[in-house]
Amino acid sequence: MTMSSIRARITLGASLIVAVVLVIGAALFLWTLDRTLTSSLADTAERSAEALASGLDEDDGRIAEADDDDLVQLLDEDGTVLAANDEAAGLPAITDPDRDERTIEVDDDRYVVVTASAEDGVLALGVPLDEVEDSVAATRGLLFVAVPLLVLVVAGVTWTTVGRSLRPVETMRSDVSGIGASDLARRVEVPPGRDEIPRLARTMNAMLERLEASARQQRQFVSDASHELRSPIASMRQSAEVLQRHPSADLDLPATVLAETDRLDGLVSAMLVLARSDEHGLALRRQPVDVDDLVLAETTRLRAAGLEVDGSAIAPARIDADRRLLGQVVRNLADNAARHARTAVAFSVSEGDGRATITVDDDGDGIAAADRERVFGRFVRLDEGRARDAGGSGLGLAIVAEVVRAHGGRVGIDDSPLGGARFTVQLPVHPPETPAP
Repeated sequence: MTMSSIRARITLGASLIVAVVLVIGAALFLWTLDRTLTSSLADTAERSAEALASGLDEDDGRIAEADDDDLVQLLDEDGTVLAANDEAAGLPAITDPDRDERTIEVDDDRYVVVTASAEDGVLALGVPLDEVEDSVAATRGLLFVAVPLLVLVVAGVTWTTVGRSLRPVETMRSDVSGIGASDLARRVEVPPGRDEIPRLARTMNAMLERLEASARQQRQFVSDASHELRSPIASMRQSAEVLQRHPSADLDLPATVLAETDRLDGLVSAMLVLARSDEHGLALRRQPVDVDDLVLAETTRLRAAGLEVDGSAIAPARIDADRRLLGQVVRNLADNAARHARTAVAFSVSEGDGRATITVDDDGDGIAAADRERVFGRFVRLDEGRARDAGGSGLGLAIVAEVVRAHGGRVGIDDSPLGGARFTVQLPVHPPETPAP
């Protein structure tokens, strides 16, 4: 829907509302005017009837003192016409003797009828409503012209006002339509004021900032992934070329290919997990999981690799979680600790206050406070002990952060009592309930 159509719809709607209100108001005004003028004329007629009744002179059923346009009758208590003027001659009783006021129609002419007590009965006086009808008709004619003019004025004012109000929106629409994927750094101009239009502009700018950050992150991710994928491919190619040129060289090509293939497989799997997280969040298949069993399995694996592993602080803990993803979290933390430990790694598991807590300690160089947030980024390696030849892809801790967040938990880094880094993961025992729609 274009701004012109919105402008036209608002103008039409406002004009229709004003037209309906004016028509109803005009009808009420005309009705009130008719009632008011009729009531005023009836008051005047009552005084005239009283004056006529006090000096009534009727001769052979004829009343001669009344005005020619009025209807005058002398009625007895039963409503029988005893006398009348020439205008009312031959007419039945124009009112009841005990009725104060009424409106009648005689030969397409309207009259207001009042009564007054006379010596021989009740005097009924009908005064024509011609002047009242003329006044109402004149007012009706004025309103017939004024109401459409007022509607046109309101339509013009609404059209101008709405156009002026929507002009900043049209400017923003034009600016946004010209922003492409290559110039997400552009922003729309925020008009002055504190109403909805400036707030809309600020919301659009915030959205553009998020889009720019997402695009920048995506480009960085593609660049880093390309660099990571090139390394194992180059290693396999180099080994194959050496053997091709020097068949007698002491190189185990199958072992190199298998090792690099495992590295590629782990890298691709990690990128798929992060891609799913970015697209629509991780789909969790929750089930009861014994966290201590997962951690004990890692202690056994690291001991087999020749490390000194302390698992004495592992206590039973069960939570509702995705077993596969939670196992990947524990595996990544264990591999990270093993990669940077000098000789010792320690695990602990505990449960309390509705949360299960996993801690992994190592006696390596530790992580500086300034790097403890950055280390959870993608393809991030710290300078010390995190070179590519150490085996890490820079995605393990990023996966830990995403999976823990998807489970409603949190992960943090502190100094370890062993001298290195301590990773602490806290996960809710039961997932938060989803509110009913």
